[in-house]
Amino acid sequence: MILILREDLQESAPEYQALLRYLDGLDGIEYRVHRVQGAEQLLSEVYLIGNTKALDLEQMESLPGVTKAIRVSREYRVLGRHQDDARACGFTYNGVEFSQDSLNVFAGLCAVDTREHVEQMLCALQENGQVCTRMGAYKPRTSPYAFQGHGKECLPYVFELAGKYGIKVIAMEILHEQHMDEIREALRQTGSPTGVMLQIGTRNTQNFELLKAVGRQQEFPVLLKRGFGITLEESLNAAEYLASEGNSQVVFGLRGMKSNLGDPHRNFVDFAQVPVVKRLTRMPVCIDPSHSVGSRDAGPDGIPEVFHVTAQGVIAGANMVLVDFHPDPATALVDGPQALLLKELPWFLEDVRLAREAYEERRLLAGAQRDSNG
Repeated sequence: MILILREDLQESAPEYQALLRYLDGLDGIEYRVHRVQGAEQLLSEVYLIGNTKALDLEQMESLPGVTKAIRVSREYRVLGRHQDDARACGFTYNGVEFSQDSLNVFAGLCAVDTREHVEQMLCALQENGQVCTRMGAYKPRTSPYAFQGHGKECLPYVFELAGKYGIKVIAMEILHEQHMDEIREALRQTGSPTGVMLQIGTRNTQNFELLKAVGRQQEFPVLLKRGFGITLEESLNAAEYLASEGNSQVVFGLRGMKSNLGDPHRNFVDFAQVPVVKRLTRMPVCIDPSHSVGSRDAGPDGIPEVFHVTAQGVIAGANMVLVDFHPDPATALVDGPQALLLKELPWFLEDVRLAREAYEERRLLAGAQRDSNG
C-alpha cells in the first residue's frame, strides 16, 4: 500500500509525527518514507510492506497528513501503475520534461574519443535545436583489450562544451559507484554547466549493489536499459531497485534482445513493448535503435534501418530516443559501423517528427473511439 501525504508536509509537523507513531504500532507492517522534490513542491509517499490486505483503505486515508491511499496491485510497487493511481508519470530535470507524454532525442557519441569530435557533435545538435545528448566516458567492453573509454579525464571538457552549446542533459553510462563521485567533481569544477542522466547499461541491469547505490542518490535521474538476456519483468524489477532506495526519476530503456532470431540486426528489436511498459509502470520509455540494429544499412527504399526501427518505437509512443552519431564513424573507437553521420541528423530528426505526428494522430483517434463508446 502507498500513502500519499499532504504536499509540503514537514517531518517536524505534528500530523507527520502522529502518522509515524500509528504506523509503528501496526503489527507485521514495515514502512519506508520517500520524499521527492517536485518542480514546485516537496512530495512525500509512504510505502507499506507486509500484510497490507488486512488494512482498510478508507481508514488509512483518514490518518493524519494522508491525502490518498493506494492499494498496490503489482510487484514493482513504487514505479508500477496501480488501480486508482493518479500520481505523475515522469519528472522534470534541468528544465527538460521526462514523462509518458514527452519525447526527447539523445543523439551523440557512443564513446567520447576526441575533444574535436565532441565539439562537432554538440555544435550540430545546437544548430538543429537539440538540448540533449549521449556521451560515453565509461565503456564496458566484451574484450579486456578493447577501448574502455577516457573516463574522468574527458569529463571536464565534455561538460564545458555542453554548456557552450546549450546542452541541458547528457546521458552517460556508469559502471561503478565511484563514477558518480567523478561526475559530481567534474560538474563542480566546471560550474555545473549541464546536467547528467546516469545510465545503467544492459550488462549491469542485475548488478543489484550498483542499482542500490545509484538509487540512494537523487541528484541525477537514471536511464536503466533492459537486460539483453532476461525477461521484461526481471528488468522492471531492476528499475524498482532504484526506486525502492529513493530515486524514482527513472527512464526505462528498450535496446533489443540478445538472440540470433534478430539476425542480421545486432539484436532482436523489442520496441513493441513500449506501450506495455507504459501500461505496467509510470516510467517514461526510451528506445535505443543503434544498438538494436548495429549498422547504417538502408533498405531498397533508401531509408536506413535505424530510421525504420526508430519510427517503430516513436509511433508506439516512445518518450526518448538514444541514438549514435559521429563526425567520422570510420575513426570511432566504439561502435563506428552503427553511428549515423552528422549530415544525416536533420533528416533523422524530421523522420522522428513525422513518426511522432502519426502517434499523436493515433492517440486522438483512440480518444475519439473511447468517447463514442461512452
